Amino acid sequence: MSASVDRFDERARREADRVGRNVVHRGELLRHPVYTRVLHWSVAIAFILSLLSGFAIYSPWLFRFLTPLFGGGPMTRLLHPWFGLFFEVFFVFQFLNWFAPMAWTAADTRWLKRMRRYTTNEDNMEPEEVGFFNGGQKAYFWAIVLSGVLFLITGLLMWFDNVVWRWLVAVSYVVHDLAALLMLAGFIIHIYEGTAAIPGTFGAMTNGTVTEKWAWTHHPAWFRAVTDRNPREAYEREKRRQVVRARAMESWEREQDTRENL
Repeated sequence: MSASVDRFDERARREADRVGRNVVHRGELLRHPVYTRVLHWSVAIAFILSLLSGFAIYSPWLFRFLTPLFGGGPMTRLLHPWFGLFFEVFFVFQFLNWFAPMAWTAADTRWLKRMRRYTTNEDNMEPEEVGFFNGGQKAYFWAIVLSGVLFLITGLLMWFDNVVWRWLVAVSYVVHDLAALLMLAGFIIHIYEGTAAIPGTFGAMTNGTVTEKWAWTHHPAWFRAVTDRNPREAYEREKRRQVVRARAMESWEREQDTRENL
């Protein structure tokens, strides 16, 4: 299965690259090609539409504010399952795209044990065994997989509620809502980590590139794999460069102070 997935993914990447472009500047690395970025934003848009329309149906208070976005209550009710279906279709392709790099390893288990250090930024760079995705990203991905399966099963049961037992439909409503809350919590964390928490991450999903510093700071093993360079040496080199730059700035400021005092 893995080999078939890899072949399909490679073909899809080549076809997408014919339409879009990957522009990598000096000091940058290509992290997400066109195909991955298109899938990511397709999944995100479908999820947001599903979330907003679902909340409009779920809450009487939100019904007043959200249903006008979709043309009223009946139209919102009609569109919500289709938004969910689009999410499922796009996510299947994203699952195939990330199936290999999202495989769980012992390094990911160790990462979860030190997650507190990660969230508080206690380390200047991640452990050198952290690859393309860290343990937190993989945990979020597999949570989406679980939620997606639950969405699909319970959504179909609610959509065709006239052909199944009523108690099964009732249970489906509860499970569907719990899966949505799980996805929402992960989505909020995902947005925070991809923007304010780790600057430079958002650009990887817009122009597809990250700086080399970002790579060896957050994903050292991936940096080593794509550059054949030691991430620790890159970190030490950058630290020395920062010291030299700070000393040069101090020297320049002293010179300016001396000139002003003359």
